[in-house]
Amino acid sequence: MHLFLIRHPTPDVAPGICYGRTDLALAADVAAAAARIRPQVPDDLPVYSSPLRRCRELAAALHPAPRHDDRLMEMDFGDWEMQPWQHIQREALDGWAADPLGYAPPGGESVGELQRRVHGFLDELVTQDIDRALLVTHAGVMKVLVGRVRALPVREWMSLSFDYEGVVRIALD
Repeated sequence: MHLFLIRHPTPDVAPGICYGRTDLALAADVAAAAARIRPQVPDDLPVYSSPLRRCRELAAALHPAPRHDDRLMEMDFGDWEMQPWQHIQREALDGWAADPLGYAPPGGESVGELQRRVHGFLDELVTQDIDRALLVTHAGVMKVLVGRVRALPVREWMSLSFDYEGVVRIALD
């Protein structure tokens, strides 16, 4: 199976703000973003998308009937959501850095929880009778997927970065 992972366009949020599960609008025209992405992916692929607006709108511009799945949402940062990173307590950030898979921001989820739900989505997708699919999602989800396919250590896949509107192709055996 081949997956085309697409990160949503730039969201309408100030730089330096922690956002994950927050349902943000897009900062730019979604039709223009879709026009830039369309030549990079095959036609007529099934499209799966995070239900968050920044992904949902792009998915709808790329496909007439995208399928939305909550497991493709970005990590829930809980009480950190929409807070400037610089205002989050240093001790909390250090705790997260020391144990990313186990530490959850207050009211949020850990990277390990994100990983389990994304792996659950992928495991279910593999059982379906499809060769290729397109996923419109978030950087955190893309890190988990690329990390799994490439068998990367946690610290390595967590340090990956993906551009807004970036397309990454991965192949599953």
